[in-house]
Amino acid sequence: MSAFRLKKSSAMRRRAKVSLAWAAAGLVLLLQSCSSSHAGDEATGNDSADVAPPPVEAFSLQKGQLSSSLKIPGELIAFQEVDLYAKVNSFVKKLYVDVGSEVKEGQLLAVMEAPELNAQLLGAESRLKSQEAVYLASKATYERLLETSKTPGTVSPNDLDLALAKQKSDEAQLEAAKAAYREISDTRNYLEIRAPFSGVITARNVSPGAYVGPSGKGSELPIFTLQEQKHLRLVVSVPGAYTEYLKPNSQVKFTVEALPDQSFEAKVTRLAGALDEKLRAQRVEMDVDNTAKKLLPGMVAEVSIPLEGNDDAFVVPASAVLNSTEGIFLIKADQGKAQWVPVKTGRSTGDSTEVFGPLKEKDLVIKTASEEIRDGSSISKLDIN
Repeated sequence: MSAFRLKKSSAMRRRAKVSLAWAAAGLVLLLQSCSSSHAGDEATGNDSADVAPPPVEAFSLQKGQLSSSLKIPGELIAFQEVDLYAKVNSFVKKLYVDVGSEVKEGQLLAVMEAPELNAQLLGAESRLKSQEAVYLASKATYERLLETSKTPGTVSPNDLDLALAKQKSDEAQLEAAKAAYREISDTRNYLEIRAPFSGVITARNVSPGAYVGPSGKGSELPIFTLQEQKHLRLVVSVPGAYTEYLKPNSQVKFTVEALPDQSFEAKVTRLAGALDEKLRAQRVEMDVDNTAKKLLPGMVAEVSIPLEGNDDAFVVPASAVLNSTEGIFLIKADQGKAQWVPVKTGRSTGDSTEVFGPLKEKDLVIKTASEEIRDGSSISKLDIN
């Protein structure tokens, strides 16, 4: 029994020694691994320290002129347009034109009839003739008395004065009769509607027999609408910030949706000289020659207004402008230090922007501005384009 216990104790001691040997070997391997890793990290750190930061791109500041164009919508309207109404109550007797008819100035467009006007004219003519006869009689009476008065004592001065007064009164009545006759005659002339200028009839709202006049059911719509279309007006509302770029006789180009492959020209003719209270824009009118009749009143145009740049402005790449919460800046390289220069921007076109601020030509400016380049930080190396 004691021999068995002795053998068992000896076996346990051997197993403990083997375990300790394996543990010692594992500890050695672990220490070697940590040492190798630390050495590798030191090598990597040394390599990183040897790599220099890339140079910062910069450019020399120069003045330039930034030319661009402003595209705004406009509307083509007739150079002249008028709605033609009847001046007197009448009925349409005959129409000589229709929609699309080209007419000349003074051309007869329509004739109305009003029988009561003919009766009024006949009555005025009769009163005129009657008053003319009365005047001629009073005039003859005065002339006879005047001739007779040359013989002393034949005609009293009072009778001569009364005859002269009667003649002048009848003459005044004659002039009143003539005025009444002309009034009715002129009113009768309004039964003919003529074109006030050359153009195209774009609307007809009545037919023969319709009742028309300055009042009543027939006057709700005009008889005709006449437009001059050989010349058109291009009307645009230019925002106040761009009004300085348009002057009288300035040339602009525009296109219309109906003819996208064609470009048209117009000349600035009229400027309102004030801004609209709602849009804060100035109304600008341009004359358009439409002899070929390719354009129609009512078309919407896209107008391209040239914007000539300011020679005193600095033009920089858009990437050089830093928009931060503190403001707008350019980053200038000055004696190896970054300097944030506050600026104001002007117009922009694609990749370029106008800037204004405390700058001078040949200043070195960072091409790609970033808030990571802090104000006053060191700039080790510049790559000047």
